[in-house]
Amino acid sequence: MQKILGHHSILTTSRYTHLSSQTAMNCGQRINALMDGFELGWGAVL
Repeated sequence: MQKILGHHSILTTSRYTHLSSQTAMNCGQRINALMDGFELGWGAVL
C-alpha cells in the first residue's frame, strides 16, 4: 500500500489507511468472492 500511495514513510501510510470494522469486513468479503473464482492446484493456478 505504501508504494501504491507513493509514501516514503510507513508512518504516513498508516495515518491515511485506517479501516473501520465494517470496512474491514466488507473488504474481506470482496477478497473472498474474488478468490472463489480461482481454482488452485499444487504449484499452479488453474
